[in-house]
Amino acid sequence: MAGYSMDIVAKALEHQVLQSARLVEEQLDAELERLERPDEDELERLKERRMEALKRAQKQKQEWMAKGHGEYREIPSEKDFFSEVKDSKNVVCHFYRDSTFRCKIVDKHLNILAKKHLETKFLKINVEKAPFLTERLRIKVIPSMALVKDGKTKDYIVGFADLGNTDEFTTEMLEWRLGCSDIINYSGNLMEPPTAASKSGSKFTKVEKRTIRGKTYDSDSEADDD
Repeated sequence: MAGYSMDIVAKALEHQVLQSARLVEEQLDAELERLERPDEDELERLKERRMEALKRAQKQKQEWMAKGHGEYREIPSEKDFFSEVKDSKNVVCHFYRDSTFRCKIVDKHLNILAKKHLETKFLKINVEKAPFLTERLRIKVIPSMALVKDGKTKDYIVGFADLGNTDEFTTEMLEWRLGCSDIINYSGNLMEPPTAASKSGSKFTKVEKRTIRGKTYDSDSEADDD
C-alpha cells in the first residue's frame, strides 16, 4: 500500500512538472507571438514615438537652417565671425585668399559638405579682411580651416597635409578629417581614411595627435601665398 502511494505521489509530481513546463512554454510562445505581432495599442505607441522623433528631428533641422546651416557662406568681416561661432555648436571656417588657387579646391568640397552635414555651420572669410582674427588664430598657411566647437577653436586643417598632400583629395577624405575632430557627425571608420593609404606611392600622411590639436603646422604646407 505504501508502494502504491509512492507511485501516486511520483506520478502526481511528474504531472505537476509537465504542467509547469507546458505553462512556461505556452507563456514563451505567447510572448514571442506578442513581439512578432504587437497588438494595436503597442503599434499605436510605436507610431507615436516615431512621430515624436521625426518632429524633434524636423525642429532641430529648422533651428539649424535658421542659424545659417545647410549652405557654405562667406562672412564679410571678422566681427561677424564671433557672432557666427557663438550661435552654433560646430563651425568650420575656411580662411582664404583670392589669389591662392587651392582655396577654390576647398570651396568645392565645403560646399558639398555644408549640404550634407546640417549639424555643422560652414563659413569662409577673406584673410585680407580679417587681419586681427588671422593673427589671433595664428593663421600662417593659406588655405587653412579653423574648427570651432562651443565657441572655442579646437583644431586646424592647415593646407592639404592631412588630406593626402595632394590637390586631388576627395570630399570623403575631408569629411573623414573633420570627423576625426568631432566637428561633424561622421558615420564611417575614424581609424582609417576612406582612401587606400596602403597603396604604393600613396602620399597620405597619417594625422597625428599633435596635428589634430592644431598646435603645430607642417613646414612643407603651402605658404600663405601662391
